[in-house]
Amino acid sequence: MTTLTQIRPVKLEDSDEIARIYNHYIANTAVTFEVDEVTASEIERRIKSIQQDSFPWLVAQSDGVITGYAYAGKWQSRCAYRFCAESTVYLSHEHTSQGLGSRLYDELLHLLKLKNFHTVIAGISLPNDASVALHEKFGFKKVAHYREVGFKLDRWIDVGHWQLILSETL
Repeated sequence: MTTLTQIRPVKLEDSDEIARIYNHYIANTAVTFEVDEVTASEIERRIKSIQQDSFPWLVAQSDGVITGYAYAGKWQSRCAYRFCAESTVYLSHEHTSQGLGSRLYDELLHLLKLKNFHTVIAGISLPNDASVALHEKFGFKKVAHYREVGFKLDRWIDVGHWQLILSETL
């Protein structure tokens, strides 16, 4: 079992390890609808974009290795959505089922509350029992289900949206 040493803000130098984690999901699963693996420089660009918009991006570092990450970004671009964030969490496939996703999400949601966000939305490719359980553990409620909106791995994939009103979790 891996010892979680810290959850900390992302650094640009984490891009290689984040790309490694994410590319596993791109190549082997339908949890992301990206189909082409991403480079570390693309992850670096995404980190800069998230940070420029003042959203949090966290990494979990265990035994000196990045084992997961979570971040929030804009839900939609229109000004009236400015108090709503979209959340994302990915764990290294070698470090699942160890409570790491909960630790990352706990800190991410705390930071969003401190930044006065009202609502957090999470999109989940379905089926994905582990992700649904993680979100519902934190009080997210399913608010939408879109049938067969993605096509990957030679099959149609549904997507659900889960929503958390942060002021209800204080």
